[in-house]
Amino acid sequence: MSIRDERKQQSRQALLDATLTLSMSGRAFSSMSLREIARHVGLVPAAFYRHFSDMHQLGLELVDQTALHLKGVLHQLGHAYLYLPNTKIKISLDLFFQAVEHYPEPWIFLISERWGGSPLLRQAIDREISFLIHDLANELHQIETMQHLHRPQDLLVLSQMLIHLALDWAMGWIEIRRRFEPHLQAEQQARFKAQSLTQVQLLFHGIFHWNPADHHAVLLAPDMGQA
Repeated sequence: MSIRDERKQQSRQALLDATLTLSMSGRAFSSMSLREIARHVGLVPAAFYRHFSDMHQLGLELVDQTALHLKGVLHQLGHAYLYLPNTKIKISLDLFFQAVEHYPEPWIFLISERWGGSPLLRQAIDREISFLIHDLANELHQIETMQHLHRPQDLLVLSQMLIHLALDWAMGWIEIRRRFEPHLQAEQQARFKAQSLTQVQLLFHGIFHWNPADHHAVLLAPDMGQA
């Protein structure tokens, strides 16, 4: 890569990072302008168009980048679910929360825009979360302790629960920094970690005792409350 191309890439990434910074401050992507973002990184508005055709393209690329970051972190978390005993789950949860605290911006952007963003961004984010769910389901399918889950839809439901839990954990962890004074944060974090660990333990206790055949029988059974 030439020096010119490298500088162009750096400017492009700076625009993406500036958008994350504004999102971190509580700004919705729909309220940001390309002029504001360009000014944030010391570029004239016309320079924006050297990198993105419009704000929609910037937003979609940011969704791709943040989803890729989340995939890497969640892959670590996934290994907690895949390899027991519970001590390994605790270690993986610690690594997960460390990753969120070290770089909270992607989590804030993706989670905030998932519910409050433009329809275009919401669709892109939903698609990326669906990819994450399917990726985790494929990993779970390889694990010996999950072999009693023969139906793909059961693994997808489990993966969906785990991904949504992880998103909730990330925002809950970030909110501790926002809501509590520094001298209270350690105690709140300890409680939050303990709660998260309990959620995983309860979930997997149910999974290990889950009998798909029983579930299928319940669905097929006649409704005794009907005449």
